[in-house]
Amino acid sequence: MLDAIESLPRQREAFRADVLTGLSQPQKTIPCRWFYDRRGSELFEEITGLDEYYPTRTETAILRRHAGDMAALCGDGVVLLEYGAGAGIKFEILVDALRAPRMYVPIDIAADFLDQTVARIRQRFPLLVTRPIVADFTTGFDMPADIPAGRRAAFFPGSTIGNLDRAEAAALLRRMCGHVGRQGKAIIGVDLRKDIRTLIAAYDDGDGVTAAFNLNLLARVNRELEGNFAVECFAHEARWNERESAIEMHLVSRKRQVVSVAGRSFAFAEGETIHTESSRKYDIRGFTEVARHAGWCVVAVWSDPADRFAVFGLDRET
Repeated sequence: MLDAIESLPRQREAFRADVLTGLSQPQKTIPCRWFYDRRGSELFEEITGLDEYYPTRTETAILRRHAGDMAALCGDGVVLLEYGAGAGIKFEILVDALRAPRMYVPIDIAADFLDQTVARIRQRFPLLVTRPIVADFTTGFDMPADIPAGRRAAFFPGSTIGNLDRAEAAALLRRMCGHVGRQGKAIIGVDLRKDIRTLIAAYDDGDGVTAAFNLNLLARVNRELEGNFAVECFAHEARWNERESAIEMHLVSRKRQVVSVAGRSFAFAEGETIHTESSRKYDIRGFTEVARHAGWCVVAVWSDPADRFAVFGLDRET
């Protein structure tokens, strides 16, 4: 059974509040955490297999090459907390190297998709205790009392931490400190800065899967918040923001139009955008500083030969 930290009605109300507030701003926005309904989660898993989307295959290769070192960092009998677990594919790489893991705790906002993931994990690893939690990891929540204390490690692959600004990333890392305790560890995937052409292609693939992923957010608003977005009247766009060191995803209005959501109307000029995601790219020093300010010590950095991606091993400062 899934443990929902945030009830579905409260989650729906949070979605409504975020959308109405975001669409009321001069730069319209919808937070990227709302991408991940069932269809959005499925599309994201499809994105991870695209030729243009280097982060997944690069990080996967790093995990395969260094899983033993990561398992040694976590220690024997660890309770592994995976934030934004999704399909749990990268956990399956790490679990084979862990020594007698005590429990796997996948945390995700998409309850339906998490249910599928847990069923697969339990079938593949029947001796492993799997304890799912439905929660938005970008907000504060307490670990349920039945999660064993003692040796814990946070696992946050996929460069999802880049979706948060520096203050939000530091806040999440501090929450992880509280979740894992004084002797806790963490393994965090971080996308690194590189040439802009490669970055743009990764977020605007030739097959249009990322565009479908972005536009699905409007379909979700229509379905859950009584919206009337004409999805075909918006286009996906990826752009580079040098000041933020981030790829941004936008939904661009193809014409002047008025859209209704939850009984409120929002006017769009032709070319006006909804900012749906920022994916920040770090260098090693920059992420090390964010981690240090959040109470972590970087004890290992595993990367690929081209330094496209890095996986950081963190230890709590004592």
